Amino acid sequence: MAHIESGGKGRSTNTELNLVPVIDLMSVLITFLLISAVWTQVSMIQLGASFASPRDPEQKELKPPPLEDVVLKLEIRGTGYVLFVGKDVRPIPMVKGAYDNEALEADLKKIKQLYPDKAGVKMAISDDILYEVVVGAMDVGLRAGFSPELLTGGPN
Repeated sequence: MAHIESGGKGRSTNTELNLVPVIDLMSVLITFLLISAVWTQVSMIQLGASFASPRDPEQKELKPPPLEDVVLKLEIRGTGYVLFVGKDVRPIPMVKGAYDNEALEADLKKIKQLYPDKAGVKMAISDDILYEVVVGAMDVGLRAGFSPELLTGGPN
């Protein structure tokens, strides 16, 4: 058992602490925690081929993602447009202080020819961009055959 010794004015005090109730309380709390915990089920990942068994002949070959999974993003910045097609980046700078909508439309039409199944273009807009510029870029996207999707947060 635990005990406390303190000496004061010539006499010693020896007090023993009873820790049994504390241990009982902790065992009840741990039991309650284990019973009330939400247990997650560990799921198994199924792989195409295993080292232990041969590959299933009915299983299809792995295919690359379809072309419609390519990310098409347009950032509207204070310096002009920046067009992202997958990992390719194409800046379209301003011409004489105005956004180059003709070059943007030409690029978007080329992309539509390469990826005809691609339906939308994601647009990220800086906070300092005027509303008319955003509407103009959305109109260009619609003329090129894409539906514009506005993103929150602006360009990085």
